[in-house]
Amino acid sequence: MAYNTLEVTKEGGVCIIKLNRPKALNALCNELTMELAQALAKLEADDKIGCVILTGSEKAFAAGADIKELQEGTFLGMYEHDVFGLYWEAVARFRKPIIAAVAGYALGGGCEIAMMCDFIIAADNAKFGQPEINLGVMPGAGGTQRLTRAVGKAKAMDMCLTGRMMKAPEAHACGLVSRVVALDELMETAMDAAGKIAHQSRPIAMMTKEAVNTAFETTLTQGIHFERRLFQSMFSTEDQKEGMAAFAEKRTPHFTHK
Repeated sequence: MAYNTLEVTKEGGVCIIKLNRPKALNALCNELTMELAQALAKLEADDKIGCVILTGSEKAFAAGADIKELQEGTFLGMYEHDVFGLYWEAVARFRKPIIAAVAGYALGGGCEIAMMCDFIIAADNAKFGQPEINLGVMPGAGGTQRLTRAVGKAKAMDMCLTGRMMKAPEAHACGLVSRVVALDELMETAMDAAGKIAHQSRPIAMMTKEAVNTAFETTLTQGIHFERRLFQSMFSTEDQKEGMAAFAEKRTPHFTHK
């Protein structure tokens, strides 16, 4: 399928989705987020894909929502159409592992989309921010919630109330991103991580992702119980038998995703 605002390429078990609105610094217009949701739905059903990388350009991952589309919005229009929930949250709902490879600006909606991914690998020129307050609004696609969970109340309040940007080293220090690498190493590093994930057992990787995400939604006792049941259920899979047999036999496992 051809897309107007995305470039989609596949390498082995990895799919790279590149946001492609360079003149608008990859601003998240309705067409882009709708196409992103469509692309992810297809990848969800693609048995050959085990991991997705979401990225932008060297200058901007995404510089925010498309303000030209939002500025004439009304309460009823925003409420009834709810494009954030309909299209944007498709990233958060995606069941397979998804990595954000961020270079340049990840602001407003760009920061929110990156945080919907499972983890962020940032180039050393990356800048994160929630500057919506400068436009007379606040983050509306999870920025006040996911950012607070990632970096804590003080940092989240600072960023959301002042609109300041956080550079890559600070983002790494406070846990927003998992790694910071040189710009020219960003995609190589992301591909290495995605390739390792794609070679794992697909259902086990998906269940592991589900378990980690559950930690944000439950108490510790409930989370441990959920983890334990998932762990026990893995012993019904062929991949568990293969993985442990390969370890005992000192060979590389060959997972069949069953």
